[in-house]
Amino acid sequence: MKLNAAALAALAVTASATPNERRQETGCASAVTLDASTNVWTKYKLHANSFYRSEVEAAAETMTGTAAEKALKVADIGSFVWVDTRSAISRLEDAIVGVPCDDILGVVIYDLPGRDCAAKASNGELKVGELSVYKTEYIDPIVKILKANPNTAFALVIEPDSLPNLVTNIDLQTCQDSAEGYREGVAYAISELNLPNVVMYLDAGHGGWLGWNDNLEPGAEELAAVYKAAGSPSQLRGIATNVAGWNAWDLSPGEFADATDAEWNKCQNEKIYVETFGEALAAAGMPNHAIIDTSRNGVQGLREEWGNWCNVDGAGFGLRPSSETGSTIADAFVWVKPGGESDGTSDSSATRYDSYCGKPDAYQPSPEAGTWNQAYFEMLLNNAKPAF
Repeated sequence: MKLNAAALAALAVTASATPNERRQETGCASAVTLDASTNVWTKYKLHANSFYRSEVEAAAETMTGTAAEKALKVADIGSFVWVDTRSAISRLEDAIVGVPCDDILGVVIYDLPGRDCAAKASNGELKVGELSVYKTEYIDPIVKILKANPNTAFALVIEPDSLPNLVTNIDLQTCQDSAEGYREGVAYAISELNLPNVVMYLDAGHGGWLGWNDNLEPGAEELAAVYKAAGSPSQLRGIATNVAGWNAWDLSPGEFADATDAEWNKCQNEKIYVETFGEALAAAGMPNHAIIDTSRNGVQGLREEWGNWCNVDGAGFGLRPSSETGSTIADAFVWVKPGGESDGTSDSSATRYDSYCGKPDAYQPSPEAGTWNQAYFEMLLNNAKPAF
């Protein structure tokens, strides 16, 4: 493609502009107000954030031919940017630059003290008891950034795995120690992030976690209690499910429908789960619409058990982000987990080694959580359903 002199000049001006100047040239002309009582995904498209784009483009550079071409198509898929440490807040600032008015920037809020109390692979930077640090050095700076960008729309997934762990893993001492900080921290987050240009979804695990018959009501009550403790924030729309997960949306019979314990879990796919858990949430007094992570659920029948969560071998990219879910309670399919980033290391000698990452159905070798795994990315690409 050839560019004329005017186009080249425009590109030069854009390249030389400061981030603040570029930000003013994008986004909306006026402040964004999101109506969280409606499905905002019918109006906004999930933004292909710059951080994941840079990872995928770097991956494509090591590939050739049609494989590289397919990889670059992944870079154009909307996805969430993970703000999983205080230092990663700068990642959010960079991602805001260039978001057009009809896009919504997805952001994962993920840095609670004692994070992931039932798993070693993704333990966070803050220790149990450092709640004031979480509030003042993590949540407050994010709030400040979102307020400084009123012309940009944001969709937030709040603290993956936190409250679900308090429902099913409270027998663990680590989760008992984390419980108070989780509840107060999440309540603080959704209260302070309750801004006009924000829509929020509270993480609710998945159908193989809180979908068990005995977990549905306790799970809904746990989430609803935190929602109410936060003052029932108006911009909280409901829940996010299957985050970094593998469950099918509407596979019937479900992946584990023939398991010996299947009778105790009627939520054999995510569609049944969001609709069933949604009823329990409504009864508990909390908004119940959902977004579902379909980033890596393109292939089913790979896991030995529901709970096997680490780098599932044979996985593929799943359904593309869309508001066309076929369910009135499901707002959208979204890509939350950056496909290609590891769930955890398979090195059993590592400090953060979790045995789930060494199971027979986990891809090996795999690096530390959050680290790029080129071979795994290429597997996701090759196994994508629908294909690229």
